[in-house]
Amino acid sequence: MTVSGFDGVDKKAKPEKSLVEVLKKHAGRNSYGKITVRHHGGGNKRKYRIIDFKRNKTDMFATVLRIEYDPNRSAYIALVEYEDGERRYILAPLGLSAGDKVISSATADIKPGNSLPISEIPVGTFIHNIELYPGKGAQLVRSAGVAAQLMAKENNMAQVRLPSGEYRYIRPECKATIGQVGNLDYANIAIGKAGRKRHMGWRPTVRGSVMNPCDHPHGGGEGKSPIGRPGPVTPWGKPALGYKTRKTKNPTDKFIVKRRNAK
Repeated sequence: MTVSGFDGVDKKAKPEKSLVEVLKKHAGRNSYGKITVRHHGGGNKRKYRIIDFKRNKTDMFATVLRIEYDPNRSAYIALVEYEDGERRYILAPLGLSAGDKVISSATADIKPGNSLPISEIPVGTFIHNIELYPGKGAQLVRSAGVAAQLMAKENNMAQVRLPSGEYRYIRPECKATIGQVGNLDYANIAIGKAGRKRHMGWRPTVRGSVMNPCDHPHGGGEGKSPIGRPGPVTPWGKPALGYKTRKTKNPTDKFIVKRRNAK
């Protein structure tokens, strides 16, 4: 089992009271009490930290008070205080530390933590926290250790290479934050024991091949048995591999230049 060293994180700080909400558990159940997502339940109690993904407080410097751990995401978060006294949480990029100043502005310097419209960012810059729709708030490149790269600006669109390898057009009015998301060591963490996964709210996952045939289509047989049908299926008999489950085409798919799987 390996754990994070929490370098640069304030371990004693409690979350800012005005920026937390109660996070209710549903254990994978819908409003009728029926399990719609399996293997959810239990886990440690946690509160949701309200993150400023819009960065809409423009042309005003904010000072980083501290870097904090967030149980709801892989990245660390930074508590910043603006010149007018308002406090907000932002994702903590690599290299940001307590005492640094950040700003959201079209004229901001190209340094980690600053947020600018993509039209004002030089080609080749590494960015994260990217909007898909102007003003909606960041939706792309938000997990620990990831970064996208601005590759080109052409035909009133910006071409961005995402961490998955996908190339995508994004409108130049959309905002992005400079730098790479922090907590690079997250990718090296080994959970190490079943109990730690339970603390995270995961319940056990059982293979269909070890069940009885009344519980799963893969079940039954003497010893280790093959699936016994054309392909692997879900407990309800639906194809499990290579089967498209998307009902409608995503309207933003037309902006994909090159898919991550090179299709």
